[in-house]
Amino acid sequence: MSETVKTLDHVDSYLKIGQDYEASDIHLPVNSQPHWRRFGTLSPIWDDADKLTAEDTERLAKSFLGERELARLEKTGDVDFAYANELGRFRASVVRQRLGLDMAFRIINTDVRSMDDLNLPETLKPLTQYHNGLVLVTGSVGCGKSTTLAAMVDEVNKSRQDHIITLEDPIEYILSSKACHVNQREVHTHTESFPAALRGALREDPDIIMVGEMRDLETIQLAITASETGHLVLGTLHTGNAPRTLDRVLDVFPVDQRDQIRIMVSESLRGIVSQQLIPTMDGSGRVLALEYLVNTPAVSNCIREGKTFMLGGIMQTGKNVGMITMDDSLKDLYNQGLISQDECMSRAEDQVNMRKHFEA
Repeated sequence: MSETVKTLDHVDSYLKIGQDYEASDIHLPVNSQPHWRRFGTLSPIWDDADKLTAEDTERLAKSFLGERELARLEKTGDVDFAYANELGRFRASVVRQRLGLDMAFRIINTDVRSMDDLNLPETLKPLTQYHNGLVLVTGSVGCGKSTTLAAMVDEVNKSRQDHIITLEDPIEYILSSKACHVNQREVHTHTESFPAALRGALREDPDIIMVGEMRDLETIQLAITASETGHLVLGTLHTGNAPRTLDRVLDVFPVDQRDQIRIMVSESLRGIVSQQLIPTMDGSGRVLALEYLVNTPAVSNCIREGKTFMLGGIMQTGKNVGMITMDDSLKDLYNQGLISQDECMSRAEDQVNMRKHFEA
């Protein structure tokens, strides 16, 4: 797109462009050109576009914010919510900073894709068949956690006859009831917080609870308790691999509680899926690198004894139950010619061993 473009009148116009060109995010920052993130790379939408002034971003924000969102923005200086229009659904964030307002939008693919559509390994499907326990999907922002989680919930929705409650901030994918009965609650809209929503959910006779983000001690504690009391809990964390995920879960608790929590997690954990979305070598899109930990007796023992540093070795020897490390997943993608050597090296957990792989 090379034509000179002035500032557009409404955020919907930018969102339409983002959808048409398969961008994942649209950024409308003050004192900068409009940007998009395509295939993992952030760049201006138009190289010769006008910079957005403080007046531009103020006007654009008021073009789509409702009264409630405007009031929250004025009160707290930032607002995050799910924005829906005739184009689809978007995760919107508006923040006030030194120069004015900044806006960022995540473009949500409103069609819930199945685990098969996403090419997720068949070995992940057993995670959707448990009647209790804890399943964690982890990774950095924008790595597809919500998409994977929605696909897993959809698998439950199609194959079981249960009550599913999702707790999200904001709701991204709309899940229609199929074989299951599905309730979706949005933090700040339908409930004040994740802990409040979790406490409420436990009184609503759920079978499966999906927690959009386990971000604090109380939420993690309630999720672990729910997983121990006959519920299947699916949650996300912003951690890069399975060992760090377990360390993160355990480290939020006071030291005097950690022995008890280790025992609880060692018994309730079903599996951890860690993800990265990596630009393809031909620049045409992104491909999923996936680490998968299954809670075998050896894994459970490591968690109980606080030896999470040993999990990498256990995962290497657990391939017969579907386990794979992130580095092995990266090597597979490189060997298939899907990602570059530079991407493989920069994202590897053990760069020494990865370098040996390339030198062999």
